[in-house]
Formats: sequence, structure tokens, C-alpha cells
Amino acid sequence: MTETPSPQQLADQRSYPNRRQIPVSATELPQRAGSLLDDGYRLALIAGHDDLDSLRVVYLFTAGQPDRRVELILRTDLATPQIPSLAGLSFPAGRFERELADLYGVDVQNHPLPRRLVLHQHWPDGWHPMRHDAGPPPAFGSPDEPYPFLAVGGSGVYEIPVGPIHAGLIEPGHFRFSVVGETILKLKARLWFTHKGIEKLAEGRLLADVLPLAERISGDTAVGHALAFCLAVEEARDWPVPRQAAILRAILLELERLYNHVADIGALCNDVGYGIVNAHAQRIREQLLRINKHVTGHRLLRGAVVPGGARLHALPQIDELKAIGSDLQQIVDIALHNSVVVDRMTGTSILTSEQARDIGTLGYVARASGLLQDARSDHPFAPTAAAEVPEHAEGDVLARFLTRATEARASIALIDHLLSTSPPTSADTSKPTWLAAGRTSGVGLVEGWRGTIAHRLEMAPDGTVARLKIVDPSFFNWPALPVALKDTIVPDFPLTNKSFNLSYAGNDL
Repeated sequence: MTETPSPQQLADQRSYPNRRQIPVSATELPQRAGSLLDDGYRLALIAGHDDLDSLRVVYLFTAGQPDRRVELILRTDLATPQIPSLAGLSFPAGRFERELADLYGVDVQNHPLPRRLVLHQHWPDGWHPMRHDAGPPPAFGSPDEPYPFLAVGGSGVYEIPVGPIHAGLIEPGHFRFSVVGETILKLKARLWFTHKGIEKLAEGRLLADVLPLAERISGDTAVGHALAFCLAVEEARDWPVPRQAAILRAILLELERLYNHVADIGALCNDVGYGIVNAHAQRIREQLLRINKHVTGHRLLRGAVVPGGARLHALPQIDELKAIGSDLQQIVDIALHNSVVVDRMTGTSILTSEQARDIGTLGYVARASGLLQDARSDHPFAPTAAAEVPEHAEGDVLARFLTRATEARASIALIDHLLSTSPPTSADTSKPTWLAAGRTSGVGLVEGWRGTIAHRLEMAPDGTVARLKIVDPSFFNWPALPVALKDTIVPDFPLTNKSFNLSYAGNDL
């Protein structure tokens, strides 16, 4: 009879080309993490794992150029799990730790803000849904129970509540403004009104069943999340991907970036009252969605990225994309020649480079504040161009607008470069027959249109998903919104919010 491997053997049985796994004790963790941060790594995720006999916490740190990934693995008692807080070293770490406390019941020692993050106040105490022994939830409390917002006092200070239900097709989120006159003293954003339990839904499912779930994590990022999931699967299974498939995936990723940036360029102009530019941007977006449908059979590019490869119906026509690029540049120029548009965007809701770095922001939000980071060059999966130095680093709404316009042009140029290799419409490698005895893990890092997406997957011996940790860039960027809005005015909120354009669905997993 074959001896069942221990959880430690299951976690550490494999080596990975770009990823080191280092078991650490609670005493060693802060020093190890601090050294990695000092060496230029960033904390990409913290994932909890209920191993039945212990609770395992995985800290993934990443750095680019060259691609480097280090995982610190800490084990703690399952009955009374305790970990030291890294919040003093990393702001994102503090939020991941609060997530662990909510979902796994981890006692995070010396955390500076030890209150709930994911689970609202009416969720039952002592019930942690990601644990294997969670069982059905006990009775919930009243949803009217107040959330402990920090009240701002003083003469003339009042509060403006916005949401969680909003006008239009938008997911729920509550914003509470503490205001004097029209000046915002403090904004608190409360999210997770639609926590869907996606990570729990993935457990015990076959890869083919989890892929559609990954595509729907955030509807406007179908390629980004599907690709991050597939990259994680492929690393876990030693599943080779042909170079031509990587090129097709990169083309799809840029098509997704392009239609979303175009939509945001129009919406930002609409928020300053220049609706004609928005009308033309939406016209261009519709052209791009039709190209998506022609290329993949789906307007949002679903179904094209699969484990081991990519399958397209047709390749995009570069002449058509270049014509769209010229059209887009015209409407950007029209917007920038309007003094009202420029005045409303310039100097509005500035996120400084230091603030963006301390918060851990990603994607166009980070680049518009002068931070050079892009998973396409830091963690490349395809032959793409190196990340460009940000042209617009002022950190205001205008910089975020111009960054989108620059990235849209760059996406068309990159698609042109990739198409010049004459890829086929489909390329993939069949599923490998090799199956490891025990769990294997994989990490997928992708520069989605909002920023770097991270998926960390662990496989069970029967080939199903044992654990899937998902991090959308919005998890990192939401805390930056209140910081940028401090000392601005209430009428700037819709414009600023759109300049960040964060995903509720990607955050409220």
C-alpha cells in the first residue's frame, strides 16, 4: 500500500523554474518578508490553505526583469491559528491578513486594524466559510447593524452616504463622505456586498469546470482572468504551451485592453459634460466588440483561452485596428482641445508616486503616478515589447486619461507586431498524461487591462482543484481612491471614481 504523503511533502515536493518555496516559522516570517521587500519584491498575494491537520499560509512575493517569485510558507495550528502581522511592512499585507481572519479564523497578532474586511457585521461570529469544517452558516444578524466608520467631528462637518445601490448597471458599494462645505475630509469605501465565494466554488471541481468560472470573475476581464488561471494550471501540470499559442493569447489580451480603455476615455469625457466625445468613443467601442465577436465568437472574448493554448475563429485585421487607432486619436485630440475638459481633469484627485507605491497600486493607476511596473515585461509569457516609461506621471485624472490613450495606441502597435509573426488561428498542446502523486501548485501572473492579475492554484491527487486564490488588481487599487479624493470636492467624486474604474466583481470574490 502506498503511504499517503504528509501535507508538508505535498506542498514542497516540486521545484519551479521561477519560483522558490521557503518554509518559515512565525518568528522568521517578518525578517524574511522585510528582506524581500527591501530587495524590490512586492507582495502579490497571501493565500490560506486548510490542510486538515494544519493551516498553511502562503505569501507570494514577485519581482520583475528577470521574472522572480518567492513563496514563504508558514504553518500554524488549525484549531487556534495565529500568524504575526506584516501590516507594518506592507499595506497590502494588512488587508490580506484581515481577509484571512474573516475567511479562515486566523488570529493576526498585533494587527493595527483588526476588524472585518470581507464579512459584513451581520455575518455570524465564529463562522469562517473557507474552512473545511465550516458547515452551513448559522443565523445571520440584522443587515441594519452599523459598520464602524470613523466619524469626523468639528464645526460644519456632515456626512453624505452614497450607495450601496447606485443608478444604472453598477454593482453595490457604499461610500461615506465626511464633508465640510464641498470639501471631502475623508471618504470610506465599503465593499463586499456581493461576496460570491468564488474561491470556495472552485474547490473540488475539474479544470474544465473552473475555467468558465475564471472567465466570469469580472466580466470586462475575461481574457485576463482566464489566462492567469491557465498559466497557473500549466505550471502546476508541467503543461507546455506552443510559442504560437502564447502569441495568440497576447493578441487577445491587447484586444481586451483596447476596448476597455476606449470606453473609459469616453466615460471620463462624459463625466465632465462633454457627451459628444463619449458618443464617438462608444461608437469605436462597438466596432471593437464586433471585432472581438469575429475573432473569438464572443463580444467579450470568452472561450478563446484554454489550458495549453488558444483557439480563435479568425485573426484581427491590423488595417482595421489602425483605422480605429486614428479615429481614437482624433477624439482624444478633440477632448484635449476643450479647455473645460482639461481644466476639470488637471490637478484633480492627485495620487502621488509615494502614495501609489506605499498603497501597492497596479496597472494604469500606478503608471499614471510614475511607477514603472507591467507584468508583460516583469513576468512575460509571450514575446511582447518592454514596458515603456510612463509619459504622464502627475497622478491626477488627466494623467490617468492620457495613460489610457497612450496604452490604447501601444496595444494596436503590439498587435501589429504579434500579427507580423503570421500565427495560425489556433494552437495548443494536448493535456499531459503525467499526474503527480499529491498536490502540485502553479502561479499565473498577467497584465490585465486594470493591472496585474494573480492566480495561485493547487491541484488535488484526483486532478481536481484543491485551492484557487484569485487577486484582481482592484483589490490593490481600491484603497487608493479615498486617498486621491482627500481635500477635493464632492462633485469630483464621479470623475475620480471613473478615472480609477475599479471592479466591484473582481474585488468582491
